[in-house]
Amino acid sequence: MKQQTIKKTIKGVGIGLHKGEPVRFSLQPLDANSGILFFRSDTHTYIEAKPENVVDTQMATVIGSDGNSISTIEHLLSAIYAFGIDNLLIRIDSCEIPVMDGSSASFCMMLSETGVQEQNAYKKIMIINKEITVKEGKRYVKISPDPNQSYRFQIDFNHPTIGFQEYDFNFSKQAYIDSISRARTFGFLKDVQMLRAQNLALGASLENAIVLDNNKIINNDGLRYNNEFVRHKILDAIGDLTLLGLPYIGRYESFAGSHHLNHLLTKEILKEKENYIVKEIQTHTDETFSKVYA
Repeated sequence: MKQQTIKKTIKGVGIGLHKGEPVRFSLQPLDANSGILFFRSDTHTYIEAKPENVVDTQMATVIGSDGNSISTIEHLLSAIYAFGIDNLLIRIDSCEIPVMDGSSASFCMMLSETGVQEQNAYKKIMIINKEITVKEGKRYVKISPDPNQSYRFQIDFNHPTIGFQEYDFNFSKQAYIDSISRARTFGFLKDVQMLRAQNLALGASLENAIVLDNNKIINNDGLRYNNEFVRHKILDAIGDLTLLGLPYIGRYESFAGSHHLNHLLTKEILKEKENYIVKEIQTHTDETFSKVYA
């Protein structure tokens, strides 16, 4: 199986979640073995998508270099990973990726429109070799060896609309599009008001997030999935783990995980070479990987 990029450049525009200002961006093909690369056209700064460039994980995954940063990269990276894209240049003219509708569905539509292009280099994949767990109190994220790529996420919110939710997801591109990509980010009305007082979340609205008051969802259109909250957590996890730099085979599990714990997990995985094996996929008939890229 060969590495992939996109067939042609595609452009978009959207609102930044925190500044509330329009952000123009484009996705452009890159040569084989280039990886995922961000470029801020307003500061002429290149930033590689890798764990050592993560500078903040409080409210989103933020990467930075030379004093310049790019926030809220996880939804776009999640879609890029789902489409099996290895090499891509992401150009933006601001400090944050636009939130779009709060999910990765818009990015999936863009990638479907432009299409993927095979390149003259074999795809490399990371096979998880050891179980690795990162904990903070009762919260944890874990990855362990598995012949497939799968996710199990649990959340437990003291809110009548959310409560305890869990979701088990076996990864494939089509399963991601159908079951994960449309799951939106969510937040609480009391927190939005507090954040706006700090000049944050200025772009947040009912058009790009599920918003809850103390008792219910206030979006008129309700939920896209009955457990949309936990599905969005898987969407985020896929995006965060894209910073490993390679597609991977293993089982991800979490209870109340976060961008911060996902970042710590990527660092732990890459810390020791015995934690994983890198394999070059040189045949389409390798059953271990055919399920992942179906």
